[in-house]
Amino acid sequence: MKLFATYFLAALLAVPAVSSHAAGEAAPAKVAKPDLVNGEAKFSAVCAACHGADGNSGTPVNPKLAQQHPEYLVKQLKEFKSGVRKNPIMQGFASQLSDADMKDISFWVAAKKIKPGFAKEKDLVVLGERIYRGGVSDRQIAACAGCHNPTGAGNPAQYPRLGGQHADYTAAQLTGFRDGVRQNNLQMTQVAAKLNDREIRALADYIAGLR
Repeated sequence: MKLFATYFLAALLAVPAVSSHAAGEAAPAKVAKPDLVNGEAKFSAVCAACHGADGNSGTPVNPKLAQQHPEYLVKQLKEFKSGVRKNPIMQGFASQLSDADMKDISFWVAAKKIKPGFAKEKDLVVLGERIYRGGVSDRQIAACAGCHNPTGAGNPAQYPRLGGQHADYTAAQLTGFRDGVRQNNLQMTQVAAKLNDREIRALADYIAGLR
């Protein structure tokens, strides 16, 4: 009996301890940090010609990307690449990028400071402010500030930064949502569907001056 107990104890000691991970708790996957050196190189090669060397586009029809939420930028690049967001020029550029490139670019340009914009149409800015901050209750148009922040700073990973964006670009996107040209955000399609041309221009002009 003593001999059996000795063998049993020896066998027990020879069995390696079972870690909590081996027992079913998988180790959390490490999320790779963005490579900002690669992000700058890719942005300079692929994006800077249209969006500016630091993400501040000098052309009103091309959006400023500086200080935009990186998660939002990654989403848009992926949707350009897949064709969910339709734009032949952007699809061509996005198709050159891997998921890692998109992340690197987005985090690099998000760290750049946006250059402030200015409202230009005084007769419309009051209307734009009223819709942005309070919506239009009798037509069930929600206030833009509820999602995009009173200062236009947006909400990371959910709603993009708007403040300081070119009015021409913002107006084009709202019109695209309203007319069914841009179809990658149902919520914005539903909001824009209720806006007329004057209201879109007023919102876009007001947003350009937000900071």
